[in-house]
Amino acid sequence: MTNRPETPHLDQITWPEDLRRMTPGDLRAVADEVRSDMIWSVSQTGGHFGAGLGVVELTVALHYVFNTPHDRLIWDVGHQAYPHKILTGRRERMLSIRQGGGLSGFTKRKESDYDPFGAGHSSTSISAGLGMAVASKLAGRPEKAIAVIGDGAMSAGMAYEAMNNAHQAGNRLVVVLNDNDMSIAPAVGALSAYLSRVLSSQSYHSIRDIGKMVTSRLGRTLKETARRAEEYARGMVTGGTLFEELGFYYVGPIDGHNLDHLVPVFENVRDSGNGPILVHVVTEKGRGHPFGSEHKEKYHAVKKFDVVTGEQKKGGPAKAPQYTAVFAEQLIEEAKDDDKIVAITAAMPGGTGVSDFEKHFPDRTFDVGIAEQHAVTFAAGLACEGYKPFTAIYSTFLQRAYDQVVHDVAIQNLPVRFAIDRAGLVGADGSTHAGSFDVTYLAALPNMVVMAAGDEADLKRMVKTAVEYNDGPIAFRYPRGEGLGVDMPDEIEALEIGKGRVLRAGDKVAILSLGGRLGEALKAAEALEARGLSTTVADARFAKPLDTALIRDLAANHEVLITVEEGSIGGFGAHVSDYLVGAGILDGTDLKLRIMKLPDLYQDQDSPDAMYEAAGLTAPQIVEQALKALGRNDLSDATAAADLAGGKARA
Repeated sequence: MTNRPETPHLDQITWPEDLRRMTPGDLRAVADEVRSDMIWSVSQTGGHFGAGLGVVELTVALHYVFNTPHDRLIWDVGHQAYPHKILTGRRERMLSIRQGGGLSGFTKRKESDYDPFGAGHSSTSISAGLGMAVASKLAGRPEKAIAVIGDGAMSAGMAYEAMNNAHQAGNRLVVVLNDNDMSIAPAVGALSAYLSRVLSSQSYHSIRDIGKMVTSRLGRTLKETARRAEEYARGMVTGGTLFEELGFYYVGPIDGHNLDHLVPVFENVRDSGNGPILVHVVTEKGRGHPFGSEHKEKYHAVKKFDVVTGEQKKGGPAKAPQYTAVFAEQLIEEAKDDDKIVAITAAMPGGTGVSDFEKHFPDRTFDVGIAEQHAVTFAAGLACEGYKPFTAIYSTFLQRAYDQVVHDVAIQNLPVRFAIDRAGLVGADGSTHAGSFDVTYLAALPNMVVMAAGDEADLKRMVKTAVEYNDGPIAFRYPRGEGLGVDMPDEIEALEIGKGRVLRAGDKVAILSLGGRLGEALKAAEALEARGLSTTVADARFAKPLDTALIRDLAANHEVLITVEEGSIGGFGAHVSDYLVGAGILDGTDLKLRIMKLPDLYQDQDSPDAMYEAAGLTAPQIVEQALKALGRNDLSDATAAADLAGGKARA
């Protein structure tokens, strides 16, 4: 373990008020020490890396100038908030980040008073900051709300919706646009910094107001000419015309790593009596660590790594292919024979596997930016013209486009294909990224087909099924991580819509699994068989339409029927129960129906295994449900534990 770097200045800081007692001349050393401390801590734990390194100086300047937490500092998404956590009383807990019982990888209201708003999805900061700024204005308080948003997050329409409404905040709202996709040459940066100091100063505001007063007394033609001249000049120098049209006073761009530039500009902004202000700050993602800056996407989020070489610590050899890679591989194969297949992603080409597809079909690949709503309706437009759009989106992000799924796709019965990655619990990213709700919100829609892959071979079949299905929208979900290690078929065939499969047959207990818990269901069956309980395991494959014939057979020929899913209340189990009750199948029977699903709460980050155990969705817990339903409670003895330990998934 590499020694922690020495940080004599940072050691004097626990809270931002400690930072504010320092002199401006100390800030460079503080920033350097924050950066080295962050590099060291993330090397030990893994986590979000490049974005935080890029905003170290910005973080120091904001906490130095503004009176946080009374002034509300909102970090969009929170990927870049590690330096903020270090400076706000959480430095000694950084080694617990993204772990069970530890710090969240994002900002979180219940974690600190310095986190006024929590988020794991992007582009929410300006809306939240606007709400806080208006509240301050209504209460007659002077406090500001400062929203820090990246240039990538600014691609989302929600950011502009908020900015269009921002005039209502008066001078309480400050937006800091953290632009890490451009650079400023030293000479240009110096000129820009000088102009920014002038433009953000109160004296300039006064001169500008005098100019407006004078032009108001001129004739209409001269007044318009003067207005356009000023707008054109400012637009040429600062690029701020768009933001000014939205009602913001624009300042920038300025070097986000030069504290001599940042501090005076933020002081002027803090003391401004004008309306909402946007400060355009240019930063370098991964600043201060060669591997973070040279490989920005790779070092966005990292595993534990060597501080000197940048080499990330590798786990053991993979036991099975990753679900995401399996999806991409099969989609590529299908696209070779079908030129109507296109792939769409919303700023996650690597995470969804669409980047692999793009290598083969660049003209049929579309990254629309952080714009899930647009992605879905864009896909709908393609479907109208006979194309086969595969919209690859994480389950948690598809939530952002639900109205478009309903209104633009489902009501019109358009054959848009939804490839839903990260289904179920995702581990270190916690509740904001959990894929808990997609089955519930999709299966509620008429004419929507909803599939869930129980293993990697079936994921291939589901891709094939989606390609061939043209009767309306179809979705298939799959978890993060490795498959079960099943054999891949030589030839991939499409599934019959609404038909499941029986993997092992019994006559006492039936386990009906949907999705990624299939391996645990098979392990549970092994343990139940070892206790003399003949057990059937069926893979539903479809949450909608249900395989009603399979459900009838399981209900008629077993004492216990357990549904298992990695989704929320109202999902697959609810649909099964609704069918059984509605069809009268439970009338006059002794069938014991048990529904196993995610608990009705938001689970904090932990390892996936620990999260599933806390959720009650492991093999021992499936066994426990079966035994309790049968009036038996003998799982805890050593024989049962050994049975479970030896249980192996067979698919």
